Amino acid sequence: QGQEKLSCNPKKENGTHVVLCELGNPMKAGARITVDMELSVSGLEDMGDAITFHLQLWSKNSPSSSNASVTVTVPVEAEAEMGLRGNSLPATMVLPTSWQGVEGSWRLEDHGIRVEHVYELHNKGPGTVSGVTLSLAVPHLLGDHVLLYLLELGTEGGMNCSHHPALNPAQV
Repeated sequence: QGQEKLSCNPKKENGTHVVLCELGNPMKAGARITVDMELSVSGLEDMGDAITFHLQLWSKNSPSSSNASVTVTVPVEAEAEMGLRGNSLPATMVLPTSWQGVEGSWRLEDHGIRVEHVYELHNKGPGTVSGVTLSLAVPHLLGDHVLLYLLELGTEGGMNCSHHPALNPAQV
């Protein structure tokens, strides 16, 4: 008939989180009740694609082994929005039509104009992410000529990086 808030108490039993809710006492024989529960569960990032709840209804007055039990599996979908920003330093560059590098030189300026590309990958949330892969394809050859000489590749913030084998081939 009316709506009442349940008195629920969370506790831990045998490594499992349990929430006990008192539905009422005394309850008349044959009584039918409907319970709507809203659960807030944190730390689902590593739970996989579903979480399972085991619900059981029992009476303290009846030691019957036929207490109603049901298992409910709820799909888990992580929500996170990623953002990628990039910048080149300098922002624009006009390359000479006939650039002649100095053979055998170890000085960087004898091999071309330095251009630095910086990419920032941001998680805008609300969830956390792991296992993200960012792949960049950089055109380093134009026909048989070197367009961009890939000197180095680095990361910040605890990220792993794998690079193309053509990175700094002349060891400049």
